[in-house]
Amino acid sequence: MQRESMQRESMQRESMQRESMQRESMQREAAQRGEPRGPESDEREPNDTPPPVAAPSVVTMPVGSMPSAGAADREALKTALRDLEAAESRVERNAQRVYDETRGKLVTEILPVLDNLDRTLRASAGSSDRALVTGVEMVKQQLEQVIGRYGAERIDAVGERFDPALHHAVAMIPVEAERRGTVVQQAEAGYRFAGKVLRPAMVVVGTSPAEA
Repeated sequence: MQRESMQRESMQRESMQRESMQRESMQREAAQRGEPRGPESDEREPNDTPPPVAAPSVVTMPVGSMPSAGAADREALKTALRDLEAAESRVERNAQRVYDETRGKLVTEILPVLDNLDRTLRASAGSSDRALVTGVEMVKQQLEQVIGRYGAERIDAVGERFDPALHHAVAMIPVEAERRGTVVQQAEAGYRFAGKVLRPAMVVVGTSPAEA
């Protein structure tokens, strides 16, 4: 009984293998003829084809109308260099202005000291203490050298024609005709600095007796 059961199972397996081989053979033949292969084949109809895809449009421009990247970079570099030069010029001008203002303040603070030394020398004109007078003159000379190195220039007006841009008249005295309109005395010296009048000279101007 057991042997007969094994023979039946073997015959069934052989039958199933033959059927499987026949189905595969039929599917290969159908595929060669272009026919659908059955339930496992694609259900798409023959005319069910995907729609065509439109090619992307390309906008063309004349060659001369498109600026090259190299030209744009060069122009940007030129602009940056011009801006840098302008900034450097502004910094230099500002630095020079601050430097001139600082020197001007220092000179302005020294001028009253020089004025006092001038008054001392005028007052001691007839003094017998020559050592004192010489010492005052040396100090005055040293201070004038200091402000001269800072760019200050002394304005001595005696004997010059009166110029309101350089002189400030504090008094007028009658003089002979040839000296009228000229500076006959100087109370305080004037000074120029950086091409400008830092302080006008304080002067006495000669005039006619009728105008005095």
